[in-house]
Parts: sequence; structure tokens; C-alpha cells
Amino acid sequence: MRDACLVVVDAQNDFMPGGALAVPGGDEVVPAINRLAARFENVVLTQDWHPRGHASFASSHPGTTPFEVIQLHYGKQVLWPDHCVQGTAGAAIHSRLDVPHAQLVVRKGHHREVDSCSAFMEGDRKTTTGLAGYLRERAFRNLYFCGLATDFCVAWSAIDARAAGFEATVIEDACRAIDLEGSLGRAWSDMTKAGVRRVQSAAL
Repeated sequence: MRDACLVVVDAQNDFMPGGALAVPGGDEVVPAINRLAARFENVVLTQDWHPRGHASFASSHPGTTPFEVIQLHYGKQVLWPDHCVQGTAGAAIHSRLDVPHAQLVVRKGHHREVDSCSAFMEGDRKTTTGLAGYLRERAFRNLYFCGLATDFCVAWSAIDARAAGFEATVIEDACRAIDLEGSLGRAWSDMTKAGVRRVQSAAL
């Protein structure tokens, strides 16, 4: 699939069991991603990369608690436990992820005042990461998404890929979800409406 690229979303220690923002079963995606990546010539990794005191951290807003939703200057924001802080072990890509041929690592969420779930567009919906331009220059048309978490960074990335003109497919069994108050169901509904395809890895 020369026009295809596998986008591995946030396979980082803080999203694994025992991490600061653990996704249930998050470590289960690592062997699945390794098997998938071996079948793709082109792979991109994304990496949450927050400065200390990031606006999306509950600790940055006295009187709030993690998973509370507040209004920031760009809209609603879920507040998270401090996670994927730049240079920490929690921000590192999982050590058992075996994708040596990955050609690009996109770091997102590094602007202190705005969150960035999507690999393409930050939470203000104005600031881009530059990933779309890279993919266009490489002439990729079909993007396949896997990683963490299905209902947040994977979903936002896949939906934004469609908005940018790419075909987008989420590989369901190579993702895991947080499912915060029905967020997984809403994410799949939003992805379906955007034209994102949903497959199992065995179908590829």
C-alpha cells in the first residue's frame, strides 16, 4: 500500500496500566501495533508532549478535579491528571513498541495554553501540527489509525484526517478507550458521520 500510512497514536507510558492517565488495557495495543506496523511501509507516530503546568491539567486550575469539564478560551476542556510531561518517563514511547521504520514523530500538546488531542489540529481549531502537509507531500491518501485512546486522540485525529481530505480508517482491535461517561459511543458516532471507516486488523 504505497499510498497508505499507519498513524500510531500516543502509545506512551502514561497511557499504559500504571501510568498517570492509564487507559484500560492500554498495553494490549502494543503487540497488535507491532504486527500491523510490520505490514506497512510507512508509519508515523504521535506523542503527547506537554509542558509542566499545561492548561489541560486539573492541577493548573485550583479547585478542580481530573475529568471535570471547564470552559477555556477556545471552548470546553476535559481536565486531565498531569501526564506526558516533556522529558519524563511517562511521556516516552512504550519500550516494547517495535516500529524502527517509523519515519516521523509528531509531538502535540506542547503549547501551554491549548490542548491538542488531534494529530492534525490543536484544540483552538486554528493551530495545525503540520502533519497534513507532510502526508500530502508524501502523496499518502489512505490513513490507518491505531493506539490510544479510541474516544479521544484516535477519534479526533481520524475525524480531522477526513476534514483534511484523506481517507481514514480506525483499526478497532489495535485501540483502547477511556470511555468517560459514554465518550466511546459518541466518538464512534462522530467518526461514522465524518466518513471514518472501522475495521479489525485481520481484515487488512
